[in-house]
Amino acid sequence: MLTILGFTMIATFLVLIMLKKMSPIAALVLIPALFCVFVGKGAKLGDYVIDGVTSLAPTAAMLMFAIVYFGVMIDVGLFDPIVRGILRFCKADPLRIVVGTAVLAAIVSLDGDGSTTFMITVSAMYPLYKRLKMSLVVMTGVAAMANGVMNTLPWGGPTARAATALKLSATDIFVPMIPALAAGLLGVLVLAYVLGRRERKRLGVLTLDEVLVEEPDTVLVGAAGTGKETRRTGGSGSGTDADAELPDEDEGFQGLDPHRPTLRPKLYWFNALLTVTLLTAMIMEWLPIPVLFLLGAALALTVNFPHMAEQKARLGAHAENVLNVSGMVFAAAVFTGVLQGTGMVDHMATWLVGNIPDGMGPHMAFVTGVLSIPLTYFMSNDGFYFGILPVLAEAGQAHGVSSLEIARASLVGQPLHMSSPLVPAVYVLVGMAKVEFGDHTRFVVKWAALTSLVVLGAGILFGII
Repeated sequence: MLTILGFTMIATFLVLIMLKKMSPIAALVLIPALFCVFVGKGAKLGDYVIDGVTSLAPTAAMLMFAIVYFGVMIDVGLFDPIVRGILRFCKADPLRIVVGTAVLAAIVSLDGDGSTTFMITVSAMYPLYKRLKMSLVVMTGVAAMANGVMNTLPWGGPTARAATALKLSATDIFVPMIPALAAGLLGVLVLAYVLGRRERKRLGVLTLDEVLVEEPDTVLVGAAGTGKETRRTGGSGSGTDADAELPDEDEGFQGLDPHRPTLRPKLYWFNALLTVTLLTAMIMEWLPIPVLFLLGAALALTVNFPHMAEQKARLGAHAENVLNVSGMVFAAAVFTGVLQGTGMVDHMATWLVGNIPDGMGPHMAFVTGVLSIPLTYFMSNDGFYFGILPVLAEAGQAHGVSSLEIARASLVGQPLHMSSPLVPAVYVLVGMAKVEFGDHTRFVVKWAALTSLVVLGAGILFGII
């Protein structure tokens, strides 16, 4: 009964948000509360919610101050050179912009933190997508998949969890998986190319008379009301070149205004050093991540905006993002708290494992890889790696399949996992990109599942899994 209710609750949630019948926050709170009553444990709802909130509170705190920190870094111009570099590569071509999104997300993912990756990627790419009227779900989907593949780095989380759960070396798990993960990343780049060609066909290529100018602080001619002309070539419904004037005020390029009063060019290297130090401290685990971002945000505000009024203005400017993301995280705590507290997630996992045919025993690595795709989407990584993976490994050992193979196969589902409604970072992604979570889900699920299958297929082909 709990198994059926668990699957029904998840399906109800996904259907309602994809059909936009409920907001994600309302769905994350009300649907599990209703099912908790159905299970007959409504009296314990408060305990389940408090447990969920307690477990996710550090994550919420980290996201709140990380948004403030990177918001301030965007305000002061730290990422303007990155945008200029991407613009040089992209040349206002939708195809190059989508591929550039995948490359940027993959590179920034080396820090091992999804929230940081999404904040930097969206900050750099959002203005380009807005200016060219490109599909924002393409940006969020490609970024999420690239980050999902890179999330398997030993310091990213899943590999460390698998190693801990099965008492194995993270290096022994990860290093042999590199060819399969490289194939997955290549698959994301190919997909980005295909989606970029689709966007180019739909929109054409926007050619700026002068994309860059000599002044180092100026990013786009026309971005600050210079009135330069553009020409759109190709695209559906445009048989000839047509002139179009860039608007003087474009919402998409507000963050790239070369004359914005929040710029701090004299403090550029201080801010760059502070960011590098912060990311290094995070990777080296010198302090808990929430503490690092709290300290970083406080220091960045104090140095860049020494006056109290300026600090309040910066906090107010980013308050909407902070509220949206932190609210979503605490709402997700209700969902995860009820799933785990009522035992639904355990019954769902037991049912799935118990329905594996006996003949599949010698192929448990393949089975683990396939199961990791839906299970890591519907469960937290902690639940999957510490609750389900040991059971799968035990079943595999009974049929002569090594725990190392099982552990490697368990990483397959990460490209889809990063778009799970139970992953706080995805709310940073859709929140900053101003994309509905349901639209993102509807777009990304099929492509992310395909990317996961590419990793699985490559792992089998190379004899890794």
